[in-house]
Amino acid sequence: MEAIKELFGNITNMTWQMAVMWIIGGLLIYLAIKKDMEPSLLLPIGFGAILVNLPFSGAVDQMVRGALSEGPLSSLYKAGIANELFPLILFIGIGAMIDFGPLLSNPKLMVFGAAAQFGIFFTLCTASMFFADNDAASIAVIGAADGPTSIVVAQALNSKYIGAIMVAAYSYMALVPIIQPPVIKLLTTKKERLIRMPYVQREVSKTTRILFPIYITVIAGLVAPQSVALVGFLMFGNLIRECGVLDSLSETAQKVLANLITIFLGITIASQMQAERFLQPETLIILGLGLVAFIFDTAGGVLFAKFLNLFLKNKINPMLGAAGISAFPMSGRVVHKMALKEDPQNFLLMQATGVNVSGQIASVIAGGLILNFFS
Repeated sequence: MEAIKELFGNITNMTWQMAVMWIIGGLLIYLAIKKDMEPSLLLPIGFGAILVNLPFSGAVDQMVRGALSEGPLSSLYKAGIANELFPLILFIGIGAMIDFGPLLSNPKLMVFGAAAQFGIFFTLCTASMFFADNDAASIAVIGAADGPTSIVVAQALNSKYIGAIMVAAYSYMALVPIIQPPVIKLLTTKKERLIRMPYVQREVSKTTRILFPIYITVIAGLVAPQSVALVGFLMFGNLIRECGVLDSLSETAQKVLANLITIFLGITIASQMQAERFLQPETLIILGLGLVAFIFDTAGGVLFAKFLNLFLKNKINPMLGAAGISAFPMSGRVVHKMALKEDPQNFLLMQATGVNVSGQIASVIAGGLILNFFS
């Protein structure tokens, strides 16, 4: 009898807010499994969103909420997010995945990575109308299209909206294949999307590949000291890849380490998606501003490429500018697939990858500059 009462007590504790979070979680699971959109990230976030919004009653409710606020999930949050450990370790794995060869063979592509950070500063101005400076700055960094950077900045600036910022940053990163194509098509013509850019393979010496992460770390430390931890871990991961004497460690960082930390991040982010915290006006505004940041990042890169074409004899396919956001490697793949759809013989993968990895560097430096201004 008590079990039946407990069951009906659980059901009667169901709220419409919980139902909404179930729908959100279900949508993320659908995108992860059916659409194969960053499943290692969206699947734990989606499942976790459902898990933390199950209705309970009585002692069970206290036990579950205790587990969320003081138990294992809380410990995971304190151990991995509050002290910025997960983002920094993840950057080692990301760095080990990145091949800077396409960028080093054509360094001019670096400018698109810088141009595609426009959304950060546009969103900062907009967010300042709704939030305090430290919160507005943290929200703006969602536009870096870089989850670890968003977490580090929000944590360093002590934003009270870090949960919503984490969810927005990682969700929009995974949704790049949905967000970017309409913006790119809106800002480009068919003729522009058909521009071919033959890739000229240039040999990049091993010495250059080894020195590049070291130089970038030093330069970033001088220009934006607050970014040096993120840049340093990213470049350390790349140095592991390129040094040639740590192949097994590089492979571990790229696969086992990166995947494990991504799962932990997804679960930890989901623990912040309790309905009573998440479905607030401020959270909805943050999600909206995050979307604005991604749109204007994409637009900034595309429009900058179109501007350069006014002066260049050999035209640039403006879609490349969109790959300058930090969402690696999703954004580069989006541009490549769009080019192939317009013209099956137009291969922009190498150029798009070069722009994409430049955006990875630029986003971290932009986050460091935000920290320099507001911390």
